[in-house]
Amino acid sequence: MARRRIAITGMGLVTPLGVGTDTTWERVRAGTSGIGPITRFDASEFTTTIAGEVRDFDPTQWIPKRNLRQMDRFIHLAIAAADMAVKQAGVDVDKPDPERYGCYIGAGMGGLGVIEATYRTLVEKGPRHGISPYFTPSVIINLAPGQISILHNCQGPNMSMVSACSTAAHSIGEAARVIERGDADIMIAGGSESTVTPLGIGGFCSARALSQRNDEPTKACRPFTASRDGFVLSEGAAILVLEGYERAQARGATIVAELVGYAANADAHHITSPAPGGAGAARCMALALRDAGLSPEQIGYINAHATSTDADANETAAIRAVFGAHAYKLAVSSTKSMHGHLLGAAGGLEAAICALSLRDGILPPTINLDDPDPACDLDYVPHEARRASYEYAMSNSFGFGGTNAALILRKVQ
Repeated sequence: MARRRIAITGMGLVTPLGVGTDTTWERVRAGTSGIGPITRFDASEFTTTIAGEVRDFDPTQWIPKRNLRQMDRFIHLAIAAADMAVKQAGVDVDKPDPERYGCYIGAGMGGLGVIEATYRTLVEKGPRHGISPYFTPSVIINLAPGQISILHNCQGPNMSMVSACSTAAHSIGEAARVIERGDADIMIAGGSESTVTPLGIGGFCSARALSQRNDEPTKACRPFTASRDGFVLSEGAAILVLEGYERAQARGATIVAELVGYAANADAHHITSPAPGGAGAARCMALALRDAGLSPEQIGYINAHATSTDADANETAAIRAVFGAHAYKLAVSSTKSMHGHLLGAAGGLEAAICALSLRDGILPPTINLDDPDPACDLDYVPHEARRASYEYAMSNSFGFGGTNAALILRKVQ
């Protein structure tokens, strides 16, 4: 039986570059950085004092004020992004078949902010008065799709992938599989994260994973450069609406792009470091190509996972291994140079950027590429976006624990 084709008909982005898909995409095209000093808490004693915060976000535009305390900020962000995606797709109107609508939305770490705040009140007030009855549903990750399913009456498959920095990509890929096998017609899928908190920043500082370029926040995320010194932690949400392609066509939906390939695998090597030479990443990209039925030469653009760490060279090596001579002909960029690393939401944002790149014929840039690492020798679209017309794009997501995901998107013909 031929599997069903997958259309992307809606996208919602809430990112350090702006609240809204159009705003985020406009700033990506312009090569704008969303990184700045941390404002959500006093970070002066931390070795890293910068992050990608979502600014000018008013959750009461999507959630009644009385309900805000029932949810951590990562759920607020997810609800907003999902609402944007559903409205763009035009699928939230008197559903006759709500059991055919599902939600796969994950996060890497969940409600860290509420966990921290609750522990403080527990110490101050004791267990009888220091813990809100909403504590548990406000922090557990699957309450993001849970709340969204309630708001949009989605009675189909509902769960959360939790796979570190690959979370959103896995959520999107697995949601596509649900549609392909006929278990749902429409899936709301992606990721959300809000860990710009003392524990979030402090944990990565202790692991020496974050950039300490505190005096130049907009230049701190420097993928593929010799001077890169760590990633920049960011928050945000990125949600896509996926649906059967023929169904989307039949109802006259505007299709942004088609999702044609997906793969997931593991390095089975180390809890944080990638396999030498990017072996696991290479296998994942090759599997995604096989899933899409494509040759390496058909890919025109890769949105790399590249986080501005030593692993950038591993990903470059993996791309060379999979694409051979074509690796030097395709375009590769890391948009994290602008929006930072959204952890569990990163793969959703980068897949959305691939879809918009295909739609508009624009290759997003890698900013801050001032001093390329000799080990990173591909075309990373330095500094400025570039016009180009191509048919297929790949989005890579790799996470702690050696978990990998690759998505392949196709331009709407």
